[in-house]
Amino acid sequence: MAKISKILYATDFSEGSAIAAEYARALADLHQAQVLVLHVANELADSNRLRIQSDNYAELERSVEKLALTNMKEFCPRYFKAGSYETRLEIGIPFKVINDVAKSEKVDLIVVGTHGRTGLALVVLGSTAARVVRKSAVPVLTVPTLA
Repeated sequence: MAKISKILYATDFSEGSAIAAEYARALADLHQAQVLVLHVANELADSNRLRIQSDNYAELERSVEKLALTNMKEFCPRYFKAGSYETRLEIGIPFKVINDVAKSEKVDLIVVGTHGRTGLALVVLGSTAARVVRKSAVPVLTVPTLA
């Protein structure tokens, strides 16, 4: 088995994401690996951004960032031991940012939860996990939400 030294665990703080955190932690413990916990806040599409006044948009961005930081501070200690992880918050298109961070941080594995969408919902909404898998240069462990 390949040596895993660094795991990128991408989270949206959902139930499915929490299940994936347990896998990331177990693999990190098994391999004595560091975990990079990444949350990517979706950026507004240009067409939506144009509809919001610039002052209001800046305030919205600050609110989203503050909420994400609060969620990160509450979420991580529940799943990871102190000192075994670092956190990162980015704004952008999630699958692109996840793969960019994986490359720049030279991670050995990406762990991401899935919402289990199928059929039309998958086609219409897309799947961050599926896009990460298609574009990733490193192995990706997708963890489905258990029914």
